[in-house]
Amino acid sequence: MSIAFSPCPNDTFVFHALVHGLVPGAPEFDVTYADIDITNGLAARSDELDILKISYAALPWVLDKYALIPCGGALGRGCGPLVLVNQPGDASPEMLSGKKVAVPSERSTAYMLFRLWAAQNVPGGVGEIIVMPFNEIMPAVKDGRIDAGLVIHEARFTYQDYGLTMLADMGNWWEEDTGLPIPLGAIIARRSLDLESITKWIKESVEYAWQHPEASKEYVMQHANELSTEVAQSHITLYVNDFTADLGDKGFEAITTLLNRAGEEGIVPKKDYANLLK
Repeated sequence: MSIAFSPCPNDTFVFHALVHGLVPGAPEFDVTYADIDITNGLAARSDELDILKISYAALPWVLDKYALIPCGGALGRGCGPLVLVNQPGDASPEMLSGKKVAVPSERSTAYMLFRLWAAQNVPGGVGEIIVMPFNEIMPAVKDGRIDAGLVIHEARFTYQDYGLTMLADMGNWWEEDTGLPIPLGAIIARRSLDLESITKWIKESVEYAWQHPEASKEYVMQHANELSTEVAQSHITLYVNDFTADLGDKGFEAITTLLNRAGEEGIVPKKDYANLLK
């Protein structure tokens, strides 16, 4: 069976047991490690991969072939994408009017949240949007090649190292506006597969990770893009939570609220996502 997820610490922590034969009854897995922008594209272009981690923002374009698995993904509080600028002191959203902004993917949840936020906070809208691998965004902001960058993953722990300033936290905005957790990364599986078994295997992999936190440490750090052990652990602590084990009613409410709002803004096709996702 094939699976694709990012090399980020939260994903390797969650899927360590599943891809290392530590989940009883689960098959062997052929793993593809790829940035979220790549997995979003893989899911949209074909159905060759069995299980993928994608952005919740990419779900509307793949629901005909893939079903949402209610565990294993990233959804939580205090873990939203950040808008960064290379400007000391106070920065205001107005400074983004007509400016050049880098984002990690056009179909990322981060960009969807940014578009919803900018519609309320940036007069006249931003200027040029440039898609860039997330690990290249902070250096580009620092060097002045772009005016601002939308960052995800471990960047929220390391942006100060680049001398950058946080202009806005998309997660804080979303939570204050809706009272709901932030939907970031979704796990999907081909509809033709045994979805009940896949859900069971992933839940057991999450539980194994929590029960044996040391077991995955070498695997996590092998793929952690030269992060320190401390930053990798902070990443795991922030993004792997109760919603990773089970989305639950609150998780599904957050996802459908995000997609329905995006549908109203014309960002995604307008549909009844509450019925499509369950």
